[in-house]
Amino acid sequence: MSSQEQLLEGLNGPQRDAVTHSGAPLLIVAGAGSGKTRVLTHRIAHLMAERGVRPGEILAITFTNKAAAEMKERIQALLGVRAANTMWTMTFHSACVRILRREAHRLGYPSSFTIYDSADSARLMQLVCKEMDLDPKRFPPKSFSFQVSNLKNELVDYDTAAEQAQTEQEKKLAEAYQLYQRRLHEAGAMDFDDLIMVTVNLFQMFPDVAEYYRRRFRHVMVDEYQDTNHAQYAFVRELVGAAEDSDTGVVPPAELCVVGDADQSIYAFRGATIRNILEFERDFPSARTILLEQNYRSTQNILSAANAVIDRNEGRPAKNLWSEQGDGPAITGYVADNEHDEAAFVVGEIDKLTDEGTVTPSQVAVFYRTNAQSRVFEDVFIRTGLPYKIVGGVRFYERKEIRDILAYLRVLANPEDTVSLRRILNVPKRGIGARAEEAVELFAARERISFSRALRRVDEAPGIATRSVKAVQNFTALLDELAEAVPGSTPAEVVEAVLSKTGYLSELAESKDLQDESRVENLEEFVDVAREFEHTFAALLEEEPPDEDEEDGAVPSGTLDPGEPTLVDFLERISLVADTDQIPDADDTGGVVTLMTLHAAKGLEFPAVFLTGMEDGVFPHTRTLGDKTQLEEERRLAYVGLTRAQRLLYVSRAAVRSAWGTPSYNPGSRFLDEIPASLVDWRRAESSLAAPPSRGIGGGRGSGGFGSTFGGGPRRGAGKEAPTLGVGDLVNHDSFGMGRVQLVEGTGDKTKARIDFGADIGEKDFLVKYAPIEKL
Repeated sequence: MSSQEQLLEGLNGPQRDAVTHSGAPLLIVAGAGSGKTRVLTHRIAHLMAERGVRPGEILAITFTNKAAAEMKERIQALLGVRAANTMWTMTFHSACVRILRREAHRLGYPSSFTIYDSADSARLMQLVCKEMDLDPKRFPPKSFSFQVSNLKNELVDYDTAAEQAQTEQEKKLAEAYQLYQRRLHEAGAMDFDDLIMVTVNLFQMFPDVAEYYRRRFRHVMVDEYQDTNHAQYAFVRELVGAAEDSDTGVVPPAELCVVGDADQSIYAFRGATIRNILEFERDFPSARTILLEQNYRSTQNILSAANAVIDRNEGRPAKNLWSEQGDGPAITGYVADNEHDEAAFVVGEIDKLTDEGTVTPSQVAVFYRTNAQSRVFEDVFIRTGLPYKIVGGVRFYERKEIRDILAYLRVLANPEDTVSLRRILNVPKRGIGARAEEAVELFAARERISFSRALRRVDEAPGIATRSVKAVQNFTALLDELAEAVPGSTPAEVVEAVLSKTGYLSELAESKDLQDESRVENLEEFVDVAREFEHTFAALLEEEPPDEDEEDGAVPSGTLDPGEPTLVDFLERISLVADTDQIPDADDTGGVVTLMTLHAAKGLEFPAVFLTGMEDGVFPHTRTLGDKTQLEEERRLAYVGLTRAQRLLYVSRAAVRSAWGTPSYNPGSRFLDEIPASLVDWRRAESSLAAPPSRGIGGGRGSGGFGSTFGGGPRRGAGKEAPTLGVGDLVNHDSFGMGRVQLVEGTGDKTKARIDFGADIGEKDFLVKYAPIEKL
């Protein structure tokens, strides 16, 4: 058997076509469970074995480190260690960081620039808004952070944002965006959105850099293409453009292959645009599309249900998943009286399945639309003693003690990192209070120097007590002492030095608080993380050859020498760990049931799945009911949830669900109605409760399911018209008195408002139609 026959063995017809295709851009429309990872890895192997492509000419982009690692393992099994480690198999952000480490100096960034995660970015935006003296209620820093992120995903810089600004809100946002970027640059830092935007700008501003990477990567592959945003789309377009060559003229565009499924596009809230995959053939007129419809994961009953639901979406490419695994058991349905009854049914069924040996706990997943729905399940799991794990809780790297130590490490790697520096200024407590910090900030602004440099000249800053001056000087001396040890130390040794010399670890160890004991354990685990990184890095260096230019051996300017693992390498690895990389494999959860939101479930599969909260107003979510585009995204989310199940699938809903302390009568989800009745075995088809009141909210399809005001209080009279509210309006509430509107969301009967009633009462949320409020 030839090598090509071996590579194609076991592939179905469309899969073979996708593996062997050459020339024109290729779109592989891969339905759920259709073997797309196998197709990608076998295509890479085919490129090298049959077409003579060198591994260094291949760039394979995935959305998570976990997916990249899986792909790399499969390539290694097919082609060997050297080939797997020579090609770039990584996430968008990892690829951009690798490019920027070499080229960022062209844009005035250090090669050791810090990567700010969402928490760091939010903190910096808070500082910026404070510096601009903006009212946080009128101009919320969180909202500004979200909007700046969206602008970057659309490759809109602050100058363009300022030109397009019309309202006062938009003008202040543009000003904050500009100052935010200036502070980032001064701190030698980029936020997560910058990684892609700055790389695209780099390619556009420096044609020689773009040419280098276009000549290097002759084959570009992108997984989960339906989840790309505009910036990621532009990055791919820049990479696959034609390249100029001084000797031979124009080098043809790189061969592009993208894999995705429009039916699984569920990340619009992160900036992903479904147009990228729907209009691929318009973007690349010579493109070929190959459909993968055979599913290797689920039974036909599950696929038929998913097909029936997603078929209601308009404008989608026709696709019909099918399986050779037989019909399988019917889907089990259950109508509970309330959310507690629903949770009891789910947990009871899991208990029965595990007792019978049908599944193990690690083979079961419970899905819900929002994180808030997990609480009632947790209560029942705890009472019954069944082991469980919630995906989406506080991540390891988001724990306070870990973030504190990371801040120290970031300052050692980049002394100008203002956000990290201010975080650790008085951690552990060393007598540097808020007043002293503010004085240093004002001094830095007056002298037009960075916060870091202002600390070094603290004795010149007016208004600081002598005791605080001494404390700041001791702090900078401590940083200098730690910095001296960094060049000759491994990341783990630096972590241990920080824990020891700062007194952070000893303070926790001496504490009587039981929580501090677990914090010590977390820090010990962090040291192990650093050691594990060193081991992995060293092994990689032994196997991976240095970067090479496939044309003439030249390397781009700013190339870093990959020697021993550095502190910058370690921080980069941690910064690029995505939320989805924290999701355990079904076989690696230690025998526990997995609870997660539907968004977190993307890319996973379980033998048994419980899809809960199937009610209009819950799933689909109430804010989507009046918007066709958003409702179609909710339907895609239902499709994703249904197709995670391999053999056993349960759907459940509650007739009554508590919403803000009052009963909400929710109709069954329209998605349940879209599943053919013949596919569902209703264990319980009706609630034993009486019908809801005739005028109760949630009595009809699309009501949204809210039974009263968000913030409590009596309902609005039947004949009273709801006021039209805007941000800044003054209102009067029957119970809380006068307040000012801070936020308005939704339209018509679904309009919600956040109102601030002052320090004594604070902010409260209301469903405007039913709230006892009057506009003043």
